[in-house]
Order: sequence, then structure tokens, then C-alpha cells
Amino acid sequence: MDTWKMQEAETRLSELIERADTSGPQQITLNGRAVAVVLSRREHDRLTGARESLVDFMRRSPLYGLDDLEFPREQGLARDNPL
Repeated sequence: MDTWKMQEAETRLSELIERADTSGPQQITLNGRAVAVVLSRREHDRLTGARESLVDFMRRSPLYGLDDLEFPREQGLARDNPL
């Protein structure tokens, strides 16, 4: 992990972000103390387990867009309990 002083990180922000994307996390220090880490969106998503939304998942369904789906239900007041 590369280390950047705060002032250098501010001055060269574009390069810092590019290196986070291509070379991995970049550490920022303030007065010699590590205070932050910049990482790529891809790495952030991997670490946080970010997944697609439920809406996106449902839209990938082969049934998406079908208007004639029917879900029959029992009309009785109670269902049989097998226990």
C-alpha cells in the first residue's frame, strides 16, 4: 500500500484515485499518522459484499414482463395442517 501525505494527496487527487483503482488501496497520513485509505469502488464492493438490488434481480427473471401469470389459491377458510 502506497502512503501519501495529506497535502500531496490533495494536490495529486486524480493520480491518487487512479492508483487506488489500478494498484490497490492508498493510505493518507496527516502529521505522520495514518488517517484514511482510498480504495477503488470495485474493492469497496468486494469488501462490503455489495450485491445487485432485489429489483435488478427480479428484472433478470425469465418471467419478467409476463402479464398472464396466475397464482391459484385455495378458497377455503383453513388449510390442512399435516402435523
